[in-house]
Amino acid sequence: MSTPSNHPGDASAGGTAFSILAAISVCHLLNDMMQSLLLAIYPLLKTNYGLDFGQIGLFTFTSQVTASVLQPLVGLYIDRSPRPYSLAMGMGSTLAGLVLLAYAPNFTSLLVAAALVGVGSSVFHPESSRVARMAAGHRHGLAQSVFQVGGNAGSAIGPLLAAFIVLGYGQESIAWFSLAALLGIFLLVRVGHWYRDHGLERMRASAAHAASRPPLPRRQLVLAMAVLIALIFSKFFYMASMTSYYTFYLISEFQVSVRGAQLYLFLFLAAVAAGTIAGGWIGDRIGRKAVIWMSIVGVLPFTLLLPYANLYWTAVLSVPIGFILASAFPAIVVYAQELMPSRVGAVAGLFFGFAFGLGGIGAAVLGELADATSIGFVYHLCSFLPVIGLLAGFLPRMEGGRSRGRALEAAA
Repeated sequence: MSTPSNHPGDASAGGTAFSILAAISVCHLLNDMMQSLLLAIYPLLKTNYGLDFGQIGLFTFTSQVTASVLQPLVGLYIDRSPRPYSLAMGMGSTLAGLVLLAYAPNFTSLLVAAALVGVGSSVFHPESSRVARMAAGHRHGLAQSVFQVGGNAGSAIGPLLAAFIVLGYGQESIAWFSLAALLGIFLLVRVGHWYRDHGLERMRASAAHAASRPPLPRRQLVLAMAVLIALIFSKFFYMASMTSYYTFYLISEFQVSVRGAQLYLFLFLAAVAAGTIAGGWIGDRIGRKAVIWMSIVGVLPFTLLLPYANLYWTAVLSVPIGFILASAFPAIVVYAQELMPSRVGAVAGLFFGFAFGLGGIGAAVLGELADATSIGFVYHLCSFLPVIGLLAGFLPRMEGGRSRGRALEAAA
């Protein structure tokens, strides 16, 4: 038997509003598909504007740090003053950035376009994560995974579309993706209606339930948040090496074509999408800490082997690396939200912000390092980053995810 769920319009905090989760996941797909175009067209921009690796890193830095600086502030604001239609407004900023990117006359215009896309993400990610939690019922890990897998699927599709559309029809064809932004705006307006009519009541019920539980001691809370931030650093610095420079690594080390390199990137990003959906689902059943521990440390053998592999084994190793590493993030976000249940939006903004910011900083730092040494040296260095995952041993045990999962299984 399947576990019954409430109609999306039902304000009960116990049911899962699957249609809202589906809508927000589709919008996450559209948002991150458009964002991933920036990563996938690096070779095209490098040729069209004569960019070096440092400028490519600055381009990524502008997009991702714009998002990272604003996301925690947006999250804090929406915790205090919810805005049901802010998601649609954020998608409008992404739309403007895409159009400018398609027709940018110079590098400065590229940076402005990257900033507009970053602003769109700064609004979308904390607020949509909050909506996913509203719609989750008791399946917080699964809901976070469904939400995040939409983004990862979009990130995987983006390089394919870049390979077959943008590289085929030129930079101006990026403007065609404005249709995706318009579809996103339409869906997010409808999500905004549900948010206004039902989501806020669910959130108030959830907050009242959280207030009945004793809070974690402040010292333990600060330590746990510091460890989670260190784990985010490890994960997203390594992810920056893959999303920003994997294509260049394959071209440099194995002389594959640009289109071929983007297909290998798609394989990696598809594994990331699969790992994301698995991480939240498993976390609901065995606990967030167990997933965090296994996903960060468990990837280490594969990252250590990657710099020594041939092309075939590089492609093979990229699959477990993407899958295992990605399974951590849904668990980390839900774990942090359980630590601070009255600051759901701020926590989502903080962690998505750190993810984007560290990805941007990582891209800039690794780009300069690649210019100074070689792209191969960068991958040797980054292979040791998952060692930081050993810090997960300092996280306090949170039984909420495990007990909820067992309760759900008993009800099924």
